[in-house]
Amino acid sequence: MAKRSTQGTHLRRHFEAAPDVRPRAITGRETPHQILTERFPAYVGRQERTAYELMRRSIEQDCATFLTFSGAMTPAGLHQSCLIPLLERGLIDCITTTGANLYHDAHRIIGHRIREIDPTAGDLQYRLARIIRIYDLGFWEETLLETDKLFSAILRGPEFQKKMTTPELHYLLGARIHDIEKALGVKEPSLLSTAYERGVPIFVGAVQDGSIFLNIVKLKRLLGESFKLELDVCDDVFEMGAMQHHCFATLKRPMAVWILGGGVPKNYTLQGEPLLDQILGVPTHGFDIDVQFCVDPVDNGALSSCPAGEGHTWGKVSAESVATGSMYCHADVTAVFPWLTYALLSDPKMKRKPRRLYDARTGAIATLQREVDKRRKQLGETIDYPLAGRAKRRA
Repeated sequence: MAKRSTQGTHLRRHFEAAPDVRPRAITGRETPHQILTERFPAYVGRQERTAYELMRRSIEQDCATFLTFSGAMTPAGLHQSCLIPLLERGLIDCITTTGANLYHDAHRIIGHRIREIDPTAGDLQYRLARIIRIYDLGFWEETLLETDKLFSAILRGPEFQKKMTTPELHYLLGARIHDIEKALGVKEPSLLSTAYERGVPIFVGAVQDGSIFLNIVKLKRLLGESFKLELDVCDDVFEMGAMQHHCFATLKRPMAVWILGGGVPKNYTLQGEPLLDQILGVPTHGFDIDVQFCVDPVDNGALSSCPAGEGHTWGKVSAESVATGSMYCHADVTAVFPWLTYALLSDPKMKRKPRRLYDARTGAIATLQREVDKRRKQLGETIDYPLAGRAKRRA
């Protein structure tokens, strides 16, 4: 028999140390933790197990945890089943989502229902009946019109008549929605009001791509200069960087990101790190734990599905995250995340005091601005390029 190479011997020793795939029979008496850690040995199941273990590590290490979610998650009720309970246990510190998710969340607050429907019943018929469809969910068109009235009325309030960022907009909206819920006796609060109560900032990276902003457009055109609400996208991006800098530089906490789906919310959160390091010259090392649930393939160049290693090349996640702190779980969020939330919340140790990052936003922004001011001379050298400012435009 041929002798094995030194490298082969090393690989065999490493292989022999790997866990044995021999799960025990399920009896029905196991805890969710036992099921996930002992009965999910391979394939997407193992991805799910690893994601769960990293989520637990995020909590046990008291990471500052940033949650991103895209897709129609609030119409499907994922915020009620999973996200709000996680917020109530203090396990989420900052959120990035879409304006649509925050808008659709308000339907149930004012008494409208979202129902299960047949996605193959025929969209021409649904349109004639004025039923709006989101795959296998449906609601009356009046639901949209009534929700438009709600946000139009709220946004005319005096506290909104100024320039602001999306976290401030959603905090103020959360305060108003919270009061409405109390007046109506709502038992299941919205994501906006829950985040408001717990000081969790909510960013929306493409705010103009949602119906809350469509109503801002209406009010601006209808009321003219008397309607003074403006959203400052430059300050918004800077504020995301300031939140992250506050977590790792001021609070000295490791950072975790839990990504549900992909899209703009994923990149808007992750780009805070290259903003700091590459653009502003403020040292950082990226997120320490990176967990994502998404059905997209990883080989088509799409940002939604790019793995942690690719993100590391941009400075978005740390080297440690790539090595031992990352998992891309190739699965539908709605199929796996409720189960993982149940497993986490069934452990009474999985809770902590809310970090209330929103309350720290003013100080965090000022701190990051001081870091930029310290580097003003060096940064000044990065804003010119030969010929770019002197080239003559051709007639």
